[in-house]
Amino acid sequence: MDTDRLPGCYRHPDRDTGITCTRCERPICPECMISASVGFQCPECVRGGSGTGHRPTANTARTIAGGVVAEDPQLVTKILIGINVAVFFAGLLAPGLVVQLGLLGRYVEYLGGPVQGVSTGEYYRLLTSVFLHVEWWHIISNMIALWVIGGPLEAALGRTRYLAVYLLSGLGASALVYLLTAPNAPTVGASGAIFGLLGATVVLARRLRYEMRPVIIMVVLMLVLTFVPFGGAVRVSWQAHVGGLITGALVGLGMLTPTAAKHRALVQWGTCAVVFLLAAALIMLRTAELT
Repeated sequence: MDTDRLPGCYRHPDRDTGITCTRCERPICPECMISASVGFQCPECVRGGSGTGHRPTANTARTIAGGVVAEDPQLVTKILIGINVAVFFAGLLAPGLVVQLGLLGRYVEYLGGPVQGVSTGEYYRLLTSVFLHVEWWHIISNMIALWVIGGPLEAALGRTRYLAVYLLSGLGASALVYLLTAPNAPTVGASGAIFGLLGATVVLARRLRYEMRPVIIMVVLMLVLTFVPFGGAVRVSWQAHVGGLITGALVGLGMLTPTAAKHRALVQWGTCAVVFLLAAALIMLRTAELT
């Protein structure tokens, strides 16, 4: 046994550190330590009361994007996976769910029936379709990708910012599908939103000066697989994948561009608003074309 080895951080046991919290005396790594009036404190002690004369949240541990460091840094990813799986099983019990909530631009379910679809004002389909899957391989592959790509990104961005990337990427993917595909062709699945997380991951890797080659190879590989035909009822949509990738990269740039702390929120949420408006413009353009 190596008795000379430094203790591991209590939140990241694989990281040796010689620094301890001045209040609870637990070992903390540079990512977890927060400056106090004397020495450094751990995130839990700061949340309980900073001891610096400021409110307890004044020195709250923050992610690289300015989000609050959470005790469970992958909670939102777990919830998203749970929602997707629950909706999948609901779709097995009620097959009509795909027709009711899937992404369809304009269609008539039966001869003489009412016209339905996004172009008739059913804009909720642009997001509900992101949570729909109709085959086992579809849900399993997407949820594995969501866990592998989404978990680390959520830890880096924080819950709120991560959820914003996911939902806006899903919307951006749906907007491009709506614009470029036949209005009666159904499209469902979380892959567009997941490609958005991948786009934001590329930005994150560049921001942290990581080796870019593995990330670029992953992006290229996933784009190549986009055009490989699969059997079954699910049509792999390159429009969703490309739309999500571009949207996620744009939102990621807004979230991760180095900015003064006092301007960070304005830049981040301003970027989200601009991306949302761009997606809305594409949606309105296609709706005018179909109506």
